[in-house]
Amino acid sequence: MGLMVDTVAPAVLKEMFVDGEELTLLDVREEGVFSQAHLLFACSVPLSRLELLIADLMPRRSTRTVLCDAADGLAERAAAKLASFGYTNVAVLDGGTDGWRESGGELFSGVNVPSKAFGEFVEVTYHTPNITADELKAKLDAGVDMVVLDSRPFTEYRRMSIPAGIDVPGAELAYRVHDIAPSAGTLVVVNCAGRTRSIIGAQSLVNAGIPNPVMALRNGTMGWELAGYEPERGMERRALEISEDGLVKAKASADRVGQRFGVETIDAATLQTWRGEAGQRTLYLFDVRNPEEYEAGHMPGSISAPGGQLVQATDKYAATRNARVVLVDDNGVRATMTASWLIQMGWCDTVVLGGGLAAGGLVTGPHTTHILGDGDARSVSSETLDNWLTAGEVTIIDLGRSLDYREGHISGAWFAVRSRLAQALKRIPKASNMVFTSGDGCLARLAAAETGEVYLDGGTAAWIASGRAIADGEENMADVTDDMWLRPYDRAGDVEEAMNEYLAWEIDLVDQIERDGTARFRAYPA
Repeated sequence: MGLMVDTVAPAVLKEMFVDGEELTLLDVREEGVFSQAHLLFACSVPLSRLELLIADLMPRRSTRTVLCDAADGLAERAAAKLASFGYTNVAVLDGGTDGWRESGGELFSGVNVPSKAFGEFVEVTYHTPNITADELKAKLDAGVDMVVLDSRPFTEYRRMSIPAGIDVPGAELAYRVHDIAPSAGTLVVVNCAGRTRSIIGAQSLVNAGIPNPVMALRNGTMGWELAGYEPERGMERRALEISEDGLVKAKASADRVGQRFGVETIDAATLQTWRGEAGQRTLYLFDVRNPEEYEAGHMPGSISAPGGQLVQATDKYAATRNARVVLVDDNGVRATMTASWLIQMGWCDTVVLGGGLAAGGLVTGPHTTHILGDGDARSVSSETLDNWLTAGEVTIIDLGRSLDYREGHISGAWFAVRSRLAQALKRIPKASNMVFTSGDGCLARLAAAETGEVYLDGGTAAWIASGRAIADGEENMADVTDDMWLRPYDRAGDVEEAMNEYLAWEIDLVDQIERDGTARFRAYPA
C-alpha cells in the first residue's frame, strides 16, 4: 500500500503565503517543464535531483512543505522520498498547477522569478538610472572617463562581456568601486546579461552614496548584442584587491545602507543559540564572499552564496520562506549590502554576523552537499568502461543535464532523465553491461543503487579528465530535453528572438506580480 499524502487546496495555500509562518513550496517537475508555468514562490526541485538539492535548500525536516506538480503523480513520489529522509510535514497541492490556475491563481514562466520580478520592482520604485547600448558605445568611442563593471560571476563574465568591462560580481560593487573609480567624475556603468543584476548593481552603488554618476546598462550584454555590437569573450579582467582607503570608504557606504534599510547584526553567541534552535526554526548561514575566498577559509556549516547571486536567484539557495537568514563575510560590507536587498525582497529575518570570520575555527575547501538516500552502488573506472566500449559490451546511460550532454558526452551514450528512467530504458538497446554516468557521477550513483547496475566512478568529468574522446550534439535521445531551462544564448538556434522574448518577459513581471498579490516587496524612500 502506498504512502497516504495530505493534500492542500489552493485556497488554503493562498492563506499560507500570508500567515507569517515558515513555508516551503517545491515544484518537483523537471526545470524545463517548471519554467513554462509555475507558482511564484515555488522552488524548482526536480524529482530526478531531489536527493542532491533538498538538504541545503530545506534543512529543517519538520518545515511545513507543499509539493507541486501537474497532478501527474510526481508530487506523491517526491513525498514518499521525503518521508523516507525524515521530512514529517509534507502535503501535495490539490490539482497541481492547473488546480491553482483554475482557482484564480497566477502562474509564472521562467526561472528565479521572485528575484527577477524584484529587480523590475526596484527599477520602477527607485527610478534606477540607465543607459542604452548605443549611448554606451558612443561614450566608449569618445573616450569618456568611465568604467564598465560586470556584476555577474566570473564564469559568466568570461563567456561574453562588454568591451573594457571589469568583472565585479554584485555584492562586490560597493566593496571595490572606491578603488576602481577613485575620481568622483568617473561614470560607472553596471551590466549583467540581461536586466536584474544591472539594476540591482547600479542601485546598490546609488544606495551606497558613492559620489560618481551611476547607470545600469539597459538589457545588459543581450541589449549590446541586439544593438549590433560585438561582445568580448574570454576576458580575465577582475578586481580582487582592495586598498586600506577603499575599505574605509566601503565600510562607510555599507553603514549608510545598513541604517537606511534596518540591517541588524547578531553576535557569535546569538548565532550559536539559533543553531541550537534549528530544529524549531529554519536557519540559513550564507557566506556572501567570492567562492575563492570561501574555499580559502569559511565558518563550518556555512554555504557559499556570493551576494549578487543570492539576490539574483534566492530560490536556488533558500526554499523556506520566513526562515532566519544569517549572512557572513570578513568585514561586514558585502553581508550588509546583500542583507539590505533580501530585507527589501521580504526576507525580513535576515541579519549580519557581527565580527564575521574573526572568531576563527575556519575550514577550507568547497561546500560538501549532503546527498540524502545515497545507497551503496558498484562503480567502474574509465579504463574499464573504455574496454567494454571497445568490445561492444556496454550500454551507457547519461543522466546529466541535457545541455552538458549536447556539449560533450561519452560517444554512444544515451541521454535519459532519471525521474522517467523506467520509460527511457524501454527505448534503449541492451548490452551485457549497463553503466550510468552523469556530470560528477553523483546522480549516476543514485540510479545505480536503485537499479542494481553500475555507475562510472567520477562521472563524465572523470572520463574527460582522463583524456578520452567525447562526442557532442543530440544523438541517442531516450527522452526529451525538458530537464532544464535554457538561457537565450544556450539555445541551439533563434538566439536573437530568444533574447528579445526574455527581455520582454522580465519587463512584464511587474504587472504580473501585482496581479498575483503574494509578493511582499518593500520600498524604502530615500
